[in-house]
Amino acid sequence: MRIIFMGTPQFAVASLDALITGGCDVVAVVTAPDKPAGRGQKVNQSAVKQYAEENGLKVLQPEKLKNPEFLAELEALQADLQVVVAFRMLPEVVWNMPSKGTINLHASLLPQYRGAAPINWAIINGEKESGVTTFFLKHDIDTGDILFTEKVTLTGTETAGDLHDRLMNKGAGLLVKTVKAIESSRYSEHPQSQLADGIELKHAPKIFKEDCLINFDNPAEKVYNLIRGLSPSPTAYTVLNDKILKVYYATFNLETHNLQPGNYVTDNKTYLKFAAQDGFISVTDIQLEGKKRMGVEDFLRGVKLT
Repeated sequence: MRIIFMGTPQFAVASLDALITGGCDVVAVVTAPDKPAGRGQKVNQSAVKQYAEENGLKVLQPEKLKNPEFLAELEALQADLQVVVAFRMLPEVVWNMPSKGTINLHASLLPQYRGAAPINWAIINGEKESGVTTFFLKHDIDTGDILFTEKVTLTGTETAGDLHDRLMNKGAGLLVKTVKAIESSRYSEHPQSQLADGIELKHAPKIFKEDCLINFDNPAEKVYNLIRGLSPSPTAYTVLNDKILKVYYATFNLETHNLQPGNYVTDNKTYLKFAAQDGFISVTDIQLEGKKRMGVEDFLRGVKLT
């Protein structure tokens, strides 16, 4: 089969590499346009583009997916199948173009956690398992017929970054399995409407800054899960001495206390812990506004708290 791959971040690179090393015929890669980034506004290429160029793959970078020139170039490639991993929403004229359709790899066990941030929300909500799903694209986002899924068990201590890497590699293998099944016509489709019948669906919307502010009025475990679910990015935060304090990791313990939620206790040497509803959050990996990210002991050497 002639395959067009669409993706942008590092998460997608593992899938593209798995297709190439698996002997699949990737005739082109579609990825985001180059953008200036950082203080020097240096032009930044997507991780997928970097991989594609290193491996001699044709690269397309349309500003608009309905651009007639892009559509003509896409059609001229005569792809049998399009594969989408961590890319933007496609118009129907794009996803409906190949004869065998367009498939997507999603980092959740659909129909649960449809949306832009499934990895983050699974951990924020304290889930015991997660996984990856391949499915055919349809009009509504993340609702197409499911092809294959693969589950992973969560430990309750991993961060979103940890789960990202696990699902990135797990998903790459599942994607190759899916492509091979489509090529040999040995697959079945499972409508999500049947799987979703009678169960409460949880969603995974895009995360904004206001979602990252820690609310210490919540139970300690809920705060702990929020911190894990936003680490390393976009990162949970609180305010300490009128400055933003990002919290990359913490531990929690349940303990009766008479402190107001959000108040902190420290020995100014080894620990800094904040009162939650039913216990304490001990921050261990933090970054104060204007400072570097560091462990709590290094932090306390340079900052005296009262």
